[in-house]
Amino acid sequence: MKNKVLNLLLVFIDAVCINLSFILAFAIRFDGHIISHRIAMQYFPVYIKSIITVTLIKIVIFYGLGLYNNLWKYASIEEFVQIITTSFFAMAGTVSYMVIMQQHLPRSIYILTFMIDIILIGGIRFSYRASRSIRENGLNRRKNFKRVMIIGAGQAGAMVIKELKNHDDLNSKPVVIIDDDERKIGRKINGVPILGDRYHIRKITESKRIDEIIITIPSASQSEIREIVEECSKTKCKLKILPGIYELIDGRVSISQIRDVDIEDLLGRDPVKVDLEEMSSYLQNKLVLVTGGGGSIGSELCRQIAQFNPKKLLILDIYENNAYDIQNELAANYPELDLTVLIASVRDKQRLHEVFSKYKPQVVFHAAAHKHVPLMEESPKEAIKNNVFGTLNVAEIASVFGVEKFVLISTDKAVNPTNVMGATKRIAEMIVQAMSRNSKTEFVAVRFGNVLGSNGSVIPLFKKQIANGGPVTVTHAEVTRYFMTIPEAVQLVIQAGAMAKGGEIFVLDMGQPVKIIDLAENLIRLSGFEPYKDIDIQVTGLRPGEKLYEELLMDEEGLTETKHHKIFIGKPIFIDYKVLISELNHLREILLDENNDLRDYIEHMVPTYKRTS
Repeated sequence: MKNKVLNLLLVFIDAVCINLSFILAFAIRFDGHIISHRIAMQYFPVYIKSIITVTLIKIVIFYGLGLYNNLWKYASIEEFVQIITTSFFAMAGTVSYMVIMQQHLPRSIYILTFMIDIILIGGIRFSYRASRSIRENGLNRRKNFKRVMIIGAGQAGAMVIKELKNHDDLNSKPVVIIDDDERKIGRKINGVPILGDRYHIRKITESKRIDEIIITIPSASQSEIREIVEECSKTKCKLKILPGIYELIDGRVSISQIRDVDIEDLLGRDPVKVDLEEMSSYLQNKLVLVTGGGGSIGSELCRQIAQFNPKKLLILDIYENNAYDIQNELAANYPELDLTVLIASVRDKQRLHEVFSKYKPQVVFHAAAHKHVPLMEESPKEAIKNNVFGTLNVAEIASVFGVEKFVLISTDKAVNPTNVMGATKRIAEMIVQAMSRNSKTEFVAVRFGNVLGSNGSVIPLFKKQIANGGPVTVTHAEVTRYFMTIPEAVQLVIQAGAMAKGGEIFVLDMGQPVKIIDLAENLIRLSGFEPYKDIDIQVTGLRPGEKLYEELLMDEEGLTETKHHKIFIGKPIFIDYKVLISELNHLREILLDENNDLRDYIEHMVPTYKRTS
C-alpha cells in the first residue's frame, strides 16, 4: 500500500516536471520572454493545446520502461542510465505524436526539454536517496555498526561496497579499501578511500578500528589469497571472503555469496587442470563401481563420476547412513543418472561375487578402508580384515569378471609405515601390483596425503575444540602433514585412472607439508581469537603409530613424471604373486590365533614397517 502511494506521488511529481521542462525550454530558447516574444507566442499555444496528451504519453512510456519499479533509495549509475534512456524514448514518443498531429515546435525546444527532463526527473529521485543517506548517517552515529575493510579495489569490491551501503540490516559500514595497485592508492570508490596495499593491513586495521575484513578478489590465484589471508590473520578482525570466480555460478557478485574465510583458503591451491576428454573416455557409458562410496573420498568420487555420464553407477558401502545420504544427493543433482546403492562389506567375498555377477562393473574404484591410525593400533585385526583381505576380495573378483580398470585409493602412510593402518595399505598396494602381472585387468594404486574436511581429520577436531573454548591439542610441535582438498584429490585420482596401464603406483603432488601447530594457530586466528592468549594450544605427545612427518615415496620406487604436472609414477616393484598369496594365507591363519602377534608377521611382509607401539 505504501509503495502504491509513493508511486502515485512520483507520477504526480513527474507530470509537473514534464511540463516544467517545456516551460523552461521555452524560457531558455527565447531568453526568458515567452509571452512578450512574437515567435514564442506562435509556438507556445501549440504546446498548451497538447499539454494533456504529451504528459500522458510521457507518463505511459515512463511506466512501460519500468521507471516506477525501482527502489530509488538504492539509486546508482544504472538507474541514472535508465532515466536517460526512458527520457529519450518519452521525447521520441512526444515528437512522433506532434508530427502526426501536424503540431510543430522548434527542434531546439525538444532537445532542451529532453535535457531538462533528465535533470528534473533524475534530480527528484537522487535527491530522495541523498536525503535518506544523510538521515541514515545521522542514525549510524547513534548506533553500533561494524567497521569494514574491503580488500580489492576492483569491480567486485565496488559492488560489495554498494551492497553494504544499501543494506541497513547488515549493520556494516565500509571504511577503507586495500589494493596492491599503487595507481589506485589515494582514490575513492563510492566515497570509501583506498589507503594502502596488503602490507599496510595490520596498521590500518588498528588506526581505523576495523571490526571485519572482506576479501573481494574473485580472480586472484589461491596462492595470492593465501598470502592475503596470512596478513589478515595477524589482526584480530573477523575475516570474510568472496568466492573465487570459478565458484560464482554466473560471475555476478552478491552479499549472500560472501562467506567466512576457512582454513581451506590457507591450504588450498589453484583449481586442478585435468584432461576431461581423457577422463571421459574410460567413464562415459561404463558401469562404474565405487566401494566405500559413502565415505569422504568415495562420495566425492561418486559426485565427479556422475558428471561423466556413466552407463550405471554402483555405490557399495557397509554404512547405510552414509550410503543413504549420497544416494539422495545424487538423485537430486543428477536425476538422469542410473544409480544403484548396495549395502555390503568388502570382507564378504560371496556377497561381492553376487554383485559382480549381477552387474558386471567395468571400472572399479576401491575406496573402502579403515583409515584411523590410533583406532587401528588398538584393533589391528580389523585393519587387516578390511584393508588387506577386503582389497584382496575385491581385486580377485574384479579379475575373475574381467573388470577393465581397478583403482585402489591408497595413502602416504603406506610409505615406510610406523602403524598398522599404513602397513595394511602397503600390503593392499602390493596386492594390486602383484595382480597386475597376472590379470587382464589394469590394476593401479593412487597414493596421497591428508584431505581437508574428511571424516575424522584434524581440522574438524580443531574447530570443535575452539568452539568449546579450547585448549586445542597437538601431538607434537614438529609434526607436519601434506594436505589437499577432497575435490582436488578425487580429480587427480580419476585423471590417474585414465593414465593407468597396469601395476603403477601414482603419487599425487601434495604441495608443501604444513606444520600442524601452525595450522592450529591460523585456525584460532581465523576464528577471531589470539593463540595462547584467548585459546591455548597443548602438546599432548605422539599417539601410538604416529609419525612426525609423512612420505609419499619409498627409496627404491624412484619417480617418473607424467603428462600431468601434479601426478607422478612410482617405479613398480616386482612382487611375486604366488609368494604374496602364500604369505596372505599365513596371515589369515594368524588372524585366527589369539596368541600370535600380528605385528611381527606384518613386519615380515612389509620390511619398511617400523612399529612404534
